[in-house]
Amino acid sequence: MSSLNLPRAEYPRPQFERNDWINLNGQWEFEFDDRDEGERQRWYADGPSFTKSITVPYCFQSKLSGIGDTSVHDIVWYRRNWDVPPAFVGKRVILHFGAVDYAAKVWVNGQQVAVHEGGHTPFEADITLALTDKDNRIVVRAQDYAKDLALPRGKQYWKDKSEGIFYTRTTGIWQTVWLEAVGDTCLKSVRLTPDIDRNSIHMQFHLSQPYANGARGAGTLAVRTIVSFSGEIVAEDVFSMRGETESRSICLTDSYGSGVGGASRRWWTPESPRLYDVEFTLERDGRPIDHVRSYFGMRKISIDNGRLYLNNSPYYMKLVLDQGYFPESLLTPPTDEAIRYDVEATKAMGFNGARKHQKIEDPRYLYWCDKLGLLVWGEMANAYTYTEAYARRMTKEWLEAIERDYNHPCLVVWVPLNESWGVPNISNDKQQQMHAQALYYTTKSLDSTRPVVSNDGWEHAVSDLCTIHDYEWRKHVLTERYASAESAVQSEPARRRIFAPGFRYEGQPILVSEFGGIAFKKTSGEGWGYSGAKDEADFINRLADVVHPLLNSPVVRGFCYTQLTDVEQEMNGLMTYDRKPKLPFEIIRQINNGKVPEPPSPAQ
Repeated sequence: MSSLNLPRAEYPRPQFERNDWINLNGQWEFEFDDRDEGERQRWYADGPSFTKSITVPYCFQSKLSGIGDTSVHDIVWYRRNWDVPPAFVGKRVILHFGAVDYAAKVWVNGQQVAVHEGGHTPFEADITLALTDKDNRIVVRAQDYAKDLALPRGKQYWKDKSEGIFYTRTTGIWQTVWLEAVGDTCLKSVRLTPDIDRNSIHMQFHLSQPYANGARGAGTLAVRTIVSFSGEIVAEDVFSMRGETESRSICLTDSYGSGVGGASRRWWTPESPRLYDVEFTLERDGRPIDHVRSYFGMRKISIDNGRLYLNNSPYYMKLVLDQGYFPESLLTPPTDEAIRYDVEATKAMGFNGARKHQKIEDPRYLYWCDKLGLLVWGEMANAYTYTEAYARRMTKEWLEAIERDYNHPCLVVWVPLNESWGVPNISNDKQQQMHAQALYYTTKSLDSTRPVVSNDGWEHAVSDLCTIHDYEWRKHVLTERYASAESAVQSEPARRRIFAPGFRYEGQPILVSEFGGIAFKKTSGEGWGYSGAKDEADFINRLADVVHPLLNSPVVRGFCYTQLTDVEQEMNGLMTYDRKPKLPFEIIRQINNGKVPEPPSPAQ
């Protein structure tokens, strides 16, 4: 249940969907708290009326919030009232926040129900015991730390005005707020791991309050699982839950038979993003008490002899760098349609993937990548300097991101660190090297199915991929540089070693994971890029000059072009900030396929 008149009204958690939910986006009361007096004055209980209103889930710095104030206000408060709908009566009520930047405290009817730290990851609270029959009040205090360079922030700038590679800050609620009704015992999560070699799906179930309304053994809990493909049931299973966690592997029957042309016809790829639907029903003594819908893709990412493989076949990754910013809403996509457009535009240009840069993206983006077929590199929003407090914050939030996004078939690589952000002295500081290694090994311990890049761009510690950032624009230099693995790894495009001292290249697949950055201005205003084009013909030639040496290299296994769109003062996008193409998508597609197309005619 949800109102289509609300902003961002689509279901916010598409891989774990229930029927009974309410979207709380829309108008909230709002107040700045620059003197940090709200808690002392009990704004969460009986405080004064707030003087502003805001449209959630857009941050106050954005135009779509209705405020559009980009000055620093590190502490902000939100408030709204709501009534418990009849469908929620007698059930537990869970309050969900998609993301609040950076630290949040939440009260319901004056009772604190949640505290969370981390600006990009979700959290929830069981608010059942705090509720009344009607006119319930939710209050949120969000605190940002604009000047703290050790805060995992991504591209959010700490100065008053954005400049260079840094953009306008996001403070407070910036993803959907919603309510969900569940039974006393319910499914908390299900982890889905595909195995294409055995044509099976491994499922790990986690229950919330499995012994509610009775002691251990009071009633038999079971999970009924139905897997279907294009409306055809391919597997059905029922098994008992004897604890909070149980695992099950289910073989998927295939009407096409096995082998070439059989089960492989149902594998997920960007070219054929086939998905299985799955329904989970939790039963107590045969009676349904919870029902969840989900989906998964059968796909495998592997590395062998210096090559990347998708579903056991060599696969060249053609990625675009995507900052995930929008002119009227900043980090929050303005609509679900806007998310879909970015995915479709990326594919139309001939890219098969995106590297989401310095941002843990909205789950709806990953959903559309799953549905439409686009590889994603999942990257953490980094800090800028190193402290022990940063290391704690960074690790906690990164683990939450892995847990949230593990099931998405589109997500194929994890990138906890980028360009030594947060670890600026990694070349000679053993503590910072240990931090990078700890993130690598912790990520691998939680997800053994995906490659992990320890420090994208340069100064790698232990890493599954050798990724290089190279904004060289001259074709002959790139051709020579990537003629062999030795010349590629010994290069220092940014005057940084590719591997940090004490680490070395060990045959990992080589990818140029940032390059290009050609500025081609199609709008007014000042801006910059790593190199520049004077007109469309020059832009086409410059694109070909940086893309084709990598396509023709005998050792490069993929690339990531900078970037999808202009962002604020950065003019190096393939589209403008408001998503107007600078060239016809087909021309960019031809370049990505190794051709040098003719410039478009004026009529185009």
